Amino acid sequence: MRADRLVSLVLLLRRHGRLSAAALARELEVSTRTVLRDIEALSAAGVPVYAERGRHGGFALLPGFRTELTGLNHDEALALLVAGSRRGAQAFGLGSALASAMLKVVDALPDSYRDTAAGAAERLLIDPETDLLSRRLADEEVPDAIAAEVLRAVFAGHKLRIHYAAVGQAPEWRTVDPIGLVTVRDRGYLLATKSGADRTYRLSRVLAAEELGEPAQRPDRVDLDRAWRERGTRFRTGGDQVTVLVRLNPARREDLVGTALAVLSEESGADGWLRLEVTFQDPRHAEWALWQLTTNAEALAPQWLRDALRERATAIATRYGTSA
Repeated sequence: MRADRLVSLVLLLRRHGRLSAAALARELEVSTRTVLRDIEALSAAGVPVYAERGRHGGFALLPGFRTELTGLNHDEALALLVAGSRRGAQAFGLGSALASAMLKVVDALPDSYRDTAAGAAERLLIDPETDLLSRRLADEEVPDAIAAEVLRAVFAGHKLRIHYAAVGQAPEWRTVDPIGLVTVRDRGYLLATKSGADRTYRLSRVLAAEELGEPAQRPDRVDLDRAWRERGTRFRTGGDQVTVLVRLNPARREDLVGTALAVLSEESGADGWLRLEVTFQDPRHAEWALWQLTTNAEALAPQWLRDALRERATAIATRYGTSA
């Protein structure tokens, strides 16, 4: 909306002092012509914005033009800035809204808090895009238009029609009653019911979404944390899932946990290695996951998994045991 963009433009000038039309256009994701029209609108509304000519020119505000938010102390301001650096909002298509909100918070802070809180926040990094081995962490993009439509239906309590691509199935349209949204490791999920049965949909697999005018059939209040735990329990105990006891090099813990469905128990052994009881989707999933860990993991049980891994290792040794 233009009103939000005008506010963001003022806050950008407050924060940076002077910016060119091109720089403002990049920050606001609009054209330079739109920025010039917005500058004219601000001037007409009495906002003291002026242009400076020359090589290092641009637009700026007259000194002293600001508002203050006096209810926050330093630690509260720092907490907001750190929270604003997390990537979870991307899962619901709220990344741009979060950036705009944090810009307003920074601008509204008193001088004594703004500089120190912003400086401290720069020294904390939450959820980087890669780990120490330069492996890119999983990140799922949800188109803004789809995320916005899902959010509207959830907040308004309306039925939602989604074009959903389930794993191994052709995409199909489904009409659901949305209950709430959950983000886990930057993956967004829609909790809903369909014909009265609980359903969970990954937002990245929603190809299109349409909010309907019909009221959703759902309770007035919901405990999302409890609902998520209950669905997780049903998911872990259903289908052809298998439970495996693993002896594991601690350095590879995250690799195993990242592929397993759930960790049922975990303890450290006298040899420094971990013993974990984990579940996998099916026997093939378990064999694949343990094979990836090579000699950093040992399947202690069940016996069929040990046999499968031994047979695979024997086949590899036989293949490479002969000269080419």
